Amino acid sequence: MTALAPPHDVETTPPVTVAAPAPSRRTGSRSSWLALAPFVVYTTLCLGLPTWALIYESLRRTDPATQQTSFTWANLTTAWHGFYLTALWGSVKLSLITALISVIVGLIAGYAIVTSRGTVGKQLVLALSGVLANFGGIPLAFCFIATIGTAGEAVNLVHKVAPDFALDTFTGVVAVYPYFLVPLMVLVIVPTLEGLRPQWREAARNLGASTWQFWRYVGLPVLAPALLGGFVLTFGGAFAAYATAKALTGGTVPLITLRIASVISGNVLAGQENVGAAMSINMIIICGIVMAIYLPLQKRSARWLQA
Repeated sequence: MTALAPPHDVETTPPVTVAAPAPSRRTGSRSSWLALAPFVVYTTLCLGLPTWALIYESLRRTDPATQQTSFTWANLTTAWHGFYLTALWGSVKLSLITALISVIVGLIAGYAIVTSRGTVGKQLVLALSGVLANFGGIPLAFCFIATIGTAGEAVNLVHKVAPDFALDTFTGVVAVYPYFLVPLMVLVIVPTLEGLRPQWREAARNLGASTWQFWRYVGLPVLAPALLGGFVLTFGGAFAAYATAKALTGGTVPLITLRIASVISGNVLAGQENVGAAMSINMIIICGIVMAIYLPLQKRSARWLQA
């Protein structure tokens, strides 16, 4: 009788799973470019082409006598001298003062909104700030002229405090601009104030830090980029505003936007229309410098709030 051989071990092979092919880098980059295409087109048409047109016009000059057009650097050099430079400095000074006022008042108002208990009131104030931030131009100037203008309803009360106050002066423009810049600052600073975590304040208190020390070493460093961003935004809003100052002063206060309008319309000197384009280039340069200062601090603030 033959003995049976012991059964051999049966080896089972696990099923082979085929992994899906990973998307290639070329496909991912192509989809990214397709997603950015509308933004690139919009930026090129609405920012690139106007900027190129300004640069082109700033380098051209037409002789009033012969009507001959030539390319020259004279427009750019003229824009940095004389009453053109005075107008540029007037706009910079106005923007700095009104932006500083708006940052201080907007920070205080934003902190009051964030720490308030009423949700309905908070939403109402934020909605009102969104409306007032866009309430500029001739309607705003008319409201102030009707209130504290030469024949305004409250002009006598204002003159009791400031006898020399007048809306058609530099001081008058400084008093009006924060009306639409402070709400803009509130809209910018409120999200950042809400990003300050209560745990940071509790940790500082547990370590023996006072309220001033918390704001000095924690709160203000975190808020600094947002404050600077609001300062840049309000600076740009005041720097580029035209209708409000025109309606209030009639062009008597030297501001670069009013000077550009006068040069383009030919109210200053004949043949100087291209100097207005050169002054616009100066405005772009100043705004670019300010934004170059702001962007690194914005990245630092993002790291703090995402930690």
